[in-house]
Amino acid sequence: MKRLLKLISIITKDQNFMYIIENIEVIVSKVLSILMVIVILVAIADLGVFIFKELFTVPYGTFNTTLFKIFGLFLNILIALEILENITAYLRKHVFQVELVIVTSLIAVARKIIILDLEKVPGIDIIGLGIAILALSISYLIIRLSNSKDTP
Repeated sequence: MKRLLKLISIITKDQNFMYIIENIEVIVSKVLSILMVIVILVAIADLGVFIFKELFTVPYGTFNTTLFKIFGLFLNILIALEILENITAYLRKHVFQVELVIVTSLIAVARKIIILDLEKVPGIDIIGLGIAILALSISYLIIRLSNSKDTP
């Protein structure tokens, strides 16, 4: 019993506890990286199958009508790549890079606008997306300016 209490007191010391937490964060980040790579590969395969079906099935002239869906699938893959970049950047530096998160958010909102059916969406939603893009763009500008001042 004394050994167990001594082990618990050693583990719960601040430095040892933070070491354990950091190791758990690294393991979780590595698992997320592997899962994200799987998601990206499946999304690429799905995109390839979708394009192949669109090009080689009857009627042949409907490719233009599905172009926005194809753009949405491409942007999904780009967003997944950005998320993977966020995870790997964290693994390299053990710091979340806010600039990457903002860029990923901008891509996600841009994807939403590209695939948006303007006839079915109320105006307030479009205004909300516009405000989101404006806020993210200003945030990105502030982060870029502060990063350029930090580097000599």
